Amino acid sequence: MIRATRLIRADALGAGEIVDRVVLDHGDRHRRRVAMRGVGGLAFLLDLPEASVLEDGDALALEDGRLVWVEAAPERLLEIRAEDARALKRLIWHIGNRHIPAEIGDEAVFIVHDHVLAEMVRGLGGSAEPVERPFRPEGGAYAGAAAGHGHHRHDHDHHGGHHHDHD
Repeated sequence: MIRATRLIRADALGAGEIVDRVVLDHGDRHRRRVAMRGVGGLAFLLDLPEASVLEDGDALALEDGRLVWVEAAPERLLEIRAEDARALKRLIWHIGNRHIPAEIGDEAVFIVHDHVLAEMVRGLGGSAEPVERPFRPEGGAYAGAAAGHGHHRHDHDHHGGHHHDHD
């Protein structure tokens, strides 16, 4: 099976023959080594040196130089809005306090659809409307410096008396 051994970021993508594409949701875009099949049927082994977040518009370089395009799949999300910038910042704080991955835009925040969080947002005066679109959450403060993405591990107390780890 041919291997994809290199990730090429969208902003560094030059010329190359794109032979297929993979359409992946947010959860499936954090990978290092996995067998994949493109939409056009090309089977290959993703075999990167380290786990990476595959972003919409990136490409995977196959051993023979051909490329496989990465596309973010539409997902069921909540589009969160508020009456003004201050109110939206307050909602972002509450979402962040729950360690929820979020995509932050100028006028809206997107999170994975969750009816409990939708009610929390509405209870705080915001709107939370279901939408279907690709999810591109923030990479986080401890994300990989080169790509601006990644995951981190931390331990802390949530002031609620419980202590736990996050991966």
